[in-house]
Amino acid sequence: MNTGRKVLNMRLQKAALDITDKQSNGGWEKMVPVANVNLLAVLVSAIVMMVLGFVWYSPLAFGKMWMGEMGINAKTMAEKKKKQNMPMTFGIMFIGTLVMAYVLAHIVSYTQAKTVLEGAQAGFWVWLGFVAPTMLSAVLFSGKSVKLYIIDTAHVLVGLLVMGAILAAWV
Repeated sequence: MNTGRKVLNMRLQKAALDITDKQSNGGWEKMVPVANVNLLAVLVSAIVMMVLGFVWYSPLAFGKMWMGEMGINAKTMAEKKKKQNMPMTFGIMFIGTLVMAYVLAHIVSYTQAKTVLEGAQAGFWVWLGFVAPTMLSAVLFSGKSVKLYIIDTAHVLVGLLVMGAILAAWV
């Protein structure tokens, strides 16, 4: 087991013991530890994730491949953009990204991740445990391609790695 994983496991065990001690000394209201969340870091993390998405799905990166896997072309995409309220769409996406960054900030705090690497590691475990399996249902039940799954989940993986790094370094 590498050193980073050992440190993260030790911190998780310590957090579990702290929770158990608090539970035996005061009940449920004292059981959940208070997270140290830097709201500015959450905001910056969400902005970085959105910028990553713009770049990731641009024609310069994976945009053309993504459109091909989605079965759409540039003309279809332009028509969709005209029909859709893009400011509202991106606003809702940004709110969702803020929520993701806020929750990840709690995980980074609970695991006591303090370095860029430890924060990125927290992001990786969130991706592996929650994002990758959840997004797999699109392949299994919606007929989406494995290639599309890789494009989309890799975007979230890179985003969570970067957000975790920012959140841990900016505590």
